[in-house]
Amino acid sequence: MKWLWVMAFVAPACAVPYNGTAGGTGDGGRCTLQHGTLGTEVLLRCPATAGGPAEWRRGGTVLGTYPAPGLALPNASLAHEGHYSCHHPGTSETWATICLRLGYPPALPAVKCWAISYPQAVNCSWVLAPEPLLDTDFVATYRHGVWGATEPGECIRTGPRSCSFGDVQMFSLTPYVVNVTAVNPLGAASSLLPFLLENIIKPDPPEDLRVSPIPGETKKLLLEWSPPGSWPFPEYFPLKYRIRYAQEGSVTQTIGPYEQTSYTLMGVRPGTLHHIQVAAKDFTDAGEFSAWSLPASGTPWMEP
Repeated sequence: MKWLWVMAFVAPACAVPYNGTAGGTGDGGRCTLQHGTLGTEVLLRCPATAGGPAEWRRGGTVLGTYPAPGLALPNASLAHEGHYSCHHPGTSETWATICLRLGYPPALPAVKCWAISYPQAVNCSWVLAPEPLLDTDFVATYRHGVWGATEPGECIRTGPRSCSFGDVQMFSLTPYVVNVTAVNPLGAASSLLPFLLENIIKPDPPEDLRVSPIPGETKKLLLEWSPPGSWPFPEYFPLKYRIRYAQEGSVTQTIGPYEQTSYTLMGVRPGTLHHIQVAAKDFTDAGEFSAWSLPASGTPWMEP
């Protein structure tokens, strides 16, 4: 049984702009940080106007005097980012300065998880599309079972958009559920990915592939490789392998799977360069084949 559905939650963007302080504005003060969504109308408010008009400037250039509630930027683009200031329309007294940053609320994280080091750990990663273009934080947790059955655990971050967790239970018919939440000043979005551990087994590609001629054999090549270094117990959890090969100018052929980490390729064309790759899968056929290994090439033995 494979779990293929994904649950998701999107929090709306906050109606009140996120406020903070940023660097100097050139007007002798500090600016209030405001975020807006690209492609929408962004309203810059001047808090000191008390409902009256204000003169607006950008980087010292006067944009004009606008009535309350403030300066509207229709169809905001990245060209609108920068420092703005509002002033008393008569005395030019600076009332407020604003640093505008534009981007998008987080999209739903597209989460993928694989057990590349089965049965020790699960590795997860995610992407956002479109990119939010603003600083975005992530919270990643996992749980074994339905909500409320167990306490969530932390999926330890291994990169900006990846995490890993261990202490997994083999052959459990209870799904694991990974929850990734993306948060930035414009909103939040969460995705849940449920899976059974054995369904997500996917080793890394085999390593150290070698292609060697066999002395006296003009139509054979010896292929040798090693299990992926990230596969922790190949003696207890063996792998099987398939082989992809092609001679120059011919169609690629795939053979296997085979249990051993060497293979004699027979019937090859004498004196021709052959390109070889190998992929690995759990011996019990659980999960998926790895990606193909880095290619290696070799030519059969030729008489001196």
